[in-house]
Amino acid sequence: MKNEKKLIIKKKLPKGEDGYKVFSIRIKEEIVDSINQLSEKSGRSRNELIGLLLEYGIENCIIDSDIK
Repeated sequence: MKNEKKLIIKKKLPKGEDGYKVFSIRIKEEIVDSINQLSEKSGRSRNELIGLLLEYGIENCIIDSDIK
């Protein structure tokens, strides 16, 4: 018997159980335009850029009450 490669198909996780969440937001057209420009310049998708920008914002955010 030859060394046959088998196709392994993993079960797909139910929606919402892959560590991601889908939701909609309302933002100004100017922000959308800026994200589109960044997307074109960087070669990254809008979704990827928005995720990166949100992560950066969260990691670098200071709440006013936290300032001493």
